[in-house]
Amino acid sequence: MALLVAAGWYGFQLLTGAPVLSFWGAVFTLGLLLAFSAWLFAVGYFLFRGYRWPRAGALVAQLFMLTIGFPTLTGGYPLAGLAMLLPAGVAIVLLFDKRVISFASRAGSQPPAL
Repeated sequence: MALLVAAGWYGFQLLTGAPVLSFWGAVFTLGLLLAFSAWLFAVGYFLFRGYRWPRAGALVAQLFMLTIGFPTLTGGYPLAGLAMLLPAGVAIVLLFDKRVISFASRAGSQPPAL
């Protein structure tokens, strides 16, 4: 949800005439933000439904967050860096928890897990 809010804010800034180096580069970045947020919504939806494939997508998203969070933390923005690193670390640990693995063991043709 935070990524979708960031995409909305980015789009608003783009429409109100905030200075950018390349307009089409900014439009491409907005498209990437929207696509990534849609992907994360799909991963979250199917993970909570008990499918096993979204665990890999969730892990990749958290690893992306770690690769952005460490430079942010060491680049002079400690609060923003911690706001990215701590939830990503907790999510990675929880993705490998036995209860999550057993819940997310549904294949496509099996009945719902809940």
